[in-house]
Amino acid sequence: MRRKNLIAVFAAISLFVGLTGYESPALAATKKPTVEEINAAKKAEAAKKAAADAQAKQLNKAKDSLRTLTAKANAAQALYNTALAELRKATEISNAATAHAIEAAKAVDEAHRKIGKLAANAYIMGGSFTDIQPLLSSDGPQELIDQLSTLGKIGASNTQALKQFKAAEIIAKAAKVAADKAKAAQAVATEKVAAAKKVADDARAAQAQEVAKLQKVQDKLMADLIAARKVRTTLEQRRQLALLEEQNANVATTIIDQKKIWPDRGFKGRSTIRSTAEQRAAAVAYATKQVLAKKPYVWGAEGPNSFDCSGLVYAAYKSAGLGWPNWDRLNAALYSVATYHVPLTQMQPGDLLFYSYNGSIAAIHHISIYAGNNMVWEARNKRVGLVKSNMYSMPGLMPFAGRV
Repeated sequence: MRRKNLIAVFAAISLFVGLTGYESPALAATKKPTVEEINAAKKAEAAKKAAADAQAKQLNKAKDSLRTLTAKANAAQALYNTALAELRKATEISNAATAHAIEAAKAVDEAHRKIGKLAANAYIMGGSFTDIQPLLSSDGPQELIDQLSTLGKIGASNTQALKQFKAAEIIAKAAKVAADKAKAAQAVATEKVAAAKKVADDARAAQAQEVAKLQKVQDKLMADLIAARKVRTTLEQRRQLALLEEQNANVATTIIDQKKIWPDRGFKGRSTIRSTAEQRAAAVAYATKQVLAKKPYVWGAEGPNSFDCSGLVYAAYKSAGLGWPNWDRLNAALYSVATYHVPLTQMQPGDLLFYSYNGSIAAIHHISIYAGNNMVWEARNKRVGLVKSNMYSMPGLMPFAGRV
């Protein structure tokens, strides 16, 4: 039953790590996170969320105001377009009336010319008449009758032409006055609408700037919230990993019939290798330095002042240039499935060795870094701290090494 529980916890932790893997520099020097630290992180996350929610409400209000101003600006634009259409119509009417007045003036000018000509002819024809001359002319009375008839026609033509001119002039003037008034009124209306549109556009631009500013603040708050959430989940993750590794280590101390090396059960790890030979050498150098400095052993710690077994492995390869998402803080059991498995006969310095109290992955409780010549660098336990020891000095060695 205990084994089943450990396997279930291991599976849950594996899923949790896949979902929330994150490395925060601020946590690099911490030991196993406490419940108080996790509660403080939750409180900080809640505060960030409350600030983000409050800012979101302000942002929504600003967006509502922006929509109102946009509607007003669009309405002003529609009125402006209508005024322009009416102005164009009034201009067409004014132009037509002006053209009509010009044509009427031409007709009047032509009438004046004709009237002048008729008047001149009448003067010529009637200026030297006497009461008796027509009777004494060669044509006699008939010529007088013809002249009188012509003068009558000239008078009638003059009268008609003058009437047409006056009527055309009156119509043209009235049309021009009406068109000018309409044009002036439309010009005033256009200025008012243009001014209203400018006010609406300015307000909309100002509101858009405000929305952009609020959005920037909102984005910052959301980024802070996400960061706080990652801190909280990372603390929870590391605490659970450390507790699981600690539990396995405690169980291992009660198991008396552990084998020196477990048989190969065909466990598989990663299909690829992430590190280079240079990085593995750098990881060994880092672990060597920590051991020689006699750093203490602390559950859940990953340096720089203290380490547990998996914390030393994590810090060593992180110092060699591996980081998230290719390299994350796991525990000994999870590192066994996150590395490329090689036979113990093919080990190289920098490879990882794993120890289990029953030969299963779930029961792995310790991890070390191979130093060569059957020796390892390791954070052994609270009693001895960080040491260099023989790879067989701890029972339960798994039959493979993990190459990062």
